[in-house]
Amino acid sequence: MDFDLNIQDVITNLFQLGIALVLALPMAVNREHRAKGAGLRTFPLVAIASCAYMLVGMQVYDSGEAEARVMYGIITGIGFIGGGAILKHNNQTVGTATAASIWNTGAIGIAVAYSRYEIALVLAITNFVILQFATPLKKHDTDQSEV
Repeated sequence: MDFDLNIQDVITNLFQLGIALVLALPMAVNREHRAKGAGLRTFPLVAIASCAYMLVGMQVYDSGEAEARVMYGIITGIGFIGGGAILKHNNQTVGTATAASIWNTGAIGIAVAYSRYEIALVLAITNFVILQFATPLKKHDTDQSEV
């Protein structure tokens, strides 16, 4: 087995992993600041891992079908991680926004791997704006007696 290291590929891959990490940070800071279970560790890790899995899949496999299977695996795996953020407390379900944000962060990583930076940027901005500004608008049910 030959060890072939292309410096240009290394730089490109590191750049893409860095972009995925940076785009995940605003959501991570928001969740950390609001004392949610997932935060500064989870979001960047999901973004760079999703990006890395896709980068490897794109470089190892030579068919779109194989790449799609890698993407399906990422999407499914992140669904399990996000599922861990959803909790039932009294008669309320909490953590769904965090879970959806974790899933979205995986999509950001995948978009960056495909060099679709505009998609990744729109996902990151939209997710951050929703987390930051929609929470005060959310109706909080103070009557816990209803199911």
